[in-house]
Amino acid sequence: MRLWMKTLLLAFALAALAPAFAQQGKVHVQWLGQAAFKLTSVAGKVIVIDPWLTTNPKTPEAYQKLEALGKVDLILVSHGHFDHVADVAALARLTGAPVWGPAGLTQSMQVLGLLPPAQAGRMNRSGSVKPIGPDIRVSLVHAEHSSELVFKNPATGKDELHVGGEPGGFIIEFENGFKIWHMGDTGVFGDMKLIAEMYRPDLVLMPIGGGQFVMNPADAAFVARDLVKAKAVVPMHYGTNATLPGTPAELIKALGANSGVKVLEMQPGDRLEF
Repeated sequence: MRLWMKTLLLAFALAALAPAFAQQGKVHVQWLGQAAFKLTSVAGKVIVIDPWLTTNPKTPEAYQKLEALGKVDLILVSHGHFDHVADVAALARLTGAPVWGPAGLTQSMQVLGLLPPAQAGRMNRSGSVKPIGPDIRVSLVHAEHSSELVFKNPATGKDELHVGGEPGGFIIEFENGFKIWHMGDTGVFGDMKLIAEMYRPDLVLMPIGGGQFVMNPADAAFVARDLVKAKAVVPMHYGTNATLPGTPAELIKALGANSGVKVLEMQPGDRLEF
């Protein structure tokens, strides 16, 4: 057999094996404080969610410089509050990564000059996109919260309040079928059960801080155990300041001994792989 034919056959064989190799890979999850996560897919695609890093007191010092994130392929933002959107524009400029989030939010950021049109992806809840290739799907789902965008006008030095779209959470399905539900900021709502039944997430990134903004640990335990029937939960959005007093220990206690929900407590900077 001629060399060129052998080379062609080998190329076809490797192409056929590629999905099998991908299945053997892992999804990496790194928590960077508050609701900020860096997710690395099986094929090495990097997704950053709700980047508030440079002034976040809980973000490890090593990651308070955006350059430390390295390559970023996609930025997701769940709503317009400062502790979720603070570093979105700067990270987009640094990396060139597209930003996807609630339509009203990313459009406001575009109109205000924070994002160029080519990087401002717009979607509504129930929408699904594949912005970084055919093997990773991102769906926007409901969250029970608010979403206003505060913009400091450089001409006046004054804060302005702009449309922030409707708040949401994200279902991210990776190349190997593993699904993560980043809930964003949310209170309890009945359709959490429907979302779980529709998407069947393997891992839920769940706010537990309580106070006047998000679910407290008892709320989160009810959601994880009775509505979502979660396999595994990573607590987030707690302990950053005095308004978020909930703790993972309270969540574990509220779940009870026989809930079947695995609580994966992380410290900012920690990584898990699945």
